[in-house]
Amino acid sequence: MFPLKDNIGTRNVPLVTIALIIANVVVFFISIRNGGSIWNGPDQETVVHYGAIPYEFTHPGRECEIAPQVGQILCEGRDPVRVFNTPATWFTALSSMFMHGGLLHIGGNMLFLWVFGNNVEDAMGRVKFTFFYLLGGVAAMGLQTAVDPSSTVPSVGASGAVAAVLGGYLLLYPRARVLTLVFLFVFFTFIQIPAMFFLVIWFGQQLIFGYLDYADPTGGGGGVAYFAHIGGFLFGLLTVKLLATRYNPDYDRPRYPVY
Repeated sequence: MFPLKDNIGTRNVPLVTIALIIANVVVFFISIRNGGSIWNGPDQETVVHYGAIPYEFTHPGRECEIAPQVGQILCEGRDPVRVFNTPATWFTALSSMFMHGGLLHIGGNMLFLWVFGNNVEDAMGRVKFTFFYLLGGVAAMGLQTAVDPSSTVPSVGASGAVAAVLGGYLLLYPRARVLTLVFLFVFFTFIQIPAMFFLVIWFGQQLIFGYLDYADPTGGGGGVAYFAHIGGFLFGLLTVKLLATRYNPDYDRPRYPVY
């Protein structure tokens, strides 16, 4: 399911949401300028340098790096062989939020951010929404790290921060309706889905896939950071009411179709 738009108007131009989308796109193209590709994202060295690696957060002073001799990530023992200067570990918690593993990855994240972020920003105001988004990404990485603190697999993407936005939207506008593109094997259709239904299904998928990924003893090769999605979503649920103080009268008006 892909959300296309909701039926709640915004009272102000969502400048922060637009700025975040632009920043993500700019960083994506910068990250692939040396050795990456638009379909597969940045090369492995760039991902390891600027991605968020749980091992680095749980082992202060240790930094992970690609060893050119073996092409593997080294984190233990002597300082790993370095080709470039690696950024500080705390910085990767931020930089990883603006990197993506390919065009489909960034396209999906930015679509969700645009559809759901503008109204959450409208309810919070621009400054509070900025902090909400960034802290949501940090919280997402926190849960991903807690689940597997020794993992040396770098995580990249805005998914955790966007998940916080989804969690916030669920509490603010559960009765909103979302125009959704639904694929049914080789067919597709457009339907209007209540936001609560759409977001609960999305969160349920993350719980199921996260459990399956965690339970699979062979699943150590990376993939989707489902627990980051879960952590971001829970952060949004728990904090949105503290920050969203601007009432939107459009929400309580009679529901109208989305075209």
